[in-house]
Amino acid sequence: MRIDRLVSLPAFGVFAFLAGAIVAEAADDALISKGEYLARAGDCIACHTNPGGALFAGGRPMATPFGTIYTSNITPDPTTGIGSWTADQFYGTMHTGRFPDGGLIYPAMPFGSYTKVTREDCDAIFAYLRSVPPVHQPNRPHDLRFPFNNRQLILGWRTLFFQEGEYQPNPTKSAEWNRGAYLVEGLGHCAMCHSPINALGGSSESKAFEGGLIPMQNWYAPSLTSNKEAGLGEWSIEEIVDLLRTGVSQRGAVYGPMAEVTFNSLQYLNDADVRAMAVYLKSLGQGSPLAAEASGIPLPESSLLMSFGQTVYATHCASCHATDGRGMPPDYPPLARNPSIQMESAVNPIRMVLNGGFPPGTEGNPMPYGMPPFAQTLSDDEVAAVVTYIRAAWGNRGSPVSSRQANELRTAPLD
Repeated sequence: MRIDRLVSLPAFGVFAFLAGAIVAEAADDALISKGEYLARAGDCIACHTNPGGALFAGGRPMATPFGTIYTSNITPDPTTGIGSWTADQFYGTMHTGRFPDGGLIYPAMPFGSYTKVTREDCDAIFAYLRSVPPVHQPNRPHDLRFPFNNRQLILGWRTLFFQEGEYQPNPTKSAEWNRGAYLVEGLGHCAMCHSPINALGGSSESKAFEGGLIPMQNWYAPSLTSNKEAGLGEWSIEEIVDLLRTGVSQRGAVYGPMAEVTFNSLQYLNDADVRAMAVYLKSLGQGSPLAAEASGIPLPESSLLMSFGQTVYATHCASCHATDGRGMPPDYPPLARNPSIQMESAVNPIRMVLNGGFPPGTEGNPMPYGMPPFAQTLSDDEVAAVVTYIRAAWGNRGSPVSSRQANELRTAPLD
């Protein structure tokens, strides 16, 4: 601000000028603060910040079935980041999945969800990203196998799986439900993990939230539509809010990739938004738990697994989860009648037994209780037996697992 300009103004003009500048600065600060909140809701930090690296400088390797993708620098550096972009170009990238020069973006970026984000919210996120320290760090080229290194193939993928357009509220639902749907389907991009991924790396919108294996991460993202898995239709709103906000509830706890989402994103959302997400997620749940499908393991072997598994459980698990499987929630999750134990895929309980884990440390649960790893303590047969036992005891209806399944996950990468 030039001093000679202020001196030449009448006293009233000086005050008006200063007041206008203060109001404009406050408006900018409010927009940046809103953008920071929305960037948290979108969990941008999880992909665009490499562990140990600078905020939003990119370079984080993302393993896919087609090779490794390295995330981009979205700091305001003018040459290696987005410092030369306009708000229109940023919105276009979020909305269309194309770079400002028209280049195609690989769908590891969830632009299929981000296209639903409003222009107003995109502008706020852009204002926030423009406010973070710029980092001069060139983007690392992707390491993809032929023919997936040909970006033109993305055109076919987009034709099959991408539908451009902002979220349109459902007029038959409440404002709270629509806010929850906007956050879950848009910024939260929950369907990216909780939907089955086919061989082309895409998912049909008709199968959204039906669950599936997360490629290359060796975790199973359960169905949010079926109460047999992680459908929340039978949960109370308060139980869902607790799980989202703190990572633990009376019903269970989050681990693996979902723990990272809670830690980086969900714990920072306000009460109204978390409740809106809970209302929407509860509406996705439907039906009742179904009978377990056949496992392919002969019945005599299954009976031996149950007997052996009960012994292993009594030795290593009952002190925390109780002999009747009721646990001591929220610190030690219940296993009895726990849908996450009984899912069609046994990947998650096997991984927890082998590798252990902690719920995220959040403001609402700053010192979470964790589960120790048993990979060095239990054999493949013992792991298979105890997982089979907890999936079928106390009225649970999960199918047995084999030692081969345990061995496959024992030797699989942790990330």
